[in-house]
Amino acid sequence: MNGTAAAEDAILRGVMDRWKSAVDAHQPQQAASLFTEDAVFQGLHPYSAGRQGVADYYDSQPTGLKADYQVLETRRLAQDVVLGYLGVDFSFTDRPTLQVTLSVVLRRLGNEWYLSHYQVSKLD
Repeated sequence: MNGTAAAEDAILRGVMDRWKSAVDAHQPQQAASLFTEDAVFQGLHPYSAGRQGVADYYDSQPTGLKADYQVLETRRLAQDVVLGYLGVDFSFTDRPTLQVTLSVVLRRLGNEWYLSHYQVSKLD
């Protein structure tokens, strides 16, 4: 991995580790705080825009939900924009693990990186 790829990977993992912690702890407001105010969010339910939609989505998820991710690809689209493509396993206490792919766009605002686009795809 070259220096640029390593930097992109570190940026992505920094945000996604905080996302995982919030999802695993069932902290919807904490998860939402990782998104931009105008983020486009597409889980497996109808899409929303903005932090409140993200918080509502994660609040509707069952307690005990856990997310494990693997970074598949990263790309620097601009100085303040990083694209990430991930494999994510969502595990539940009462049903089989759900395997999905996740595309995210991170945007730097000031000194912090935030999710500005999040789209889950369930591949069969």
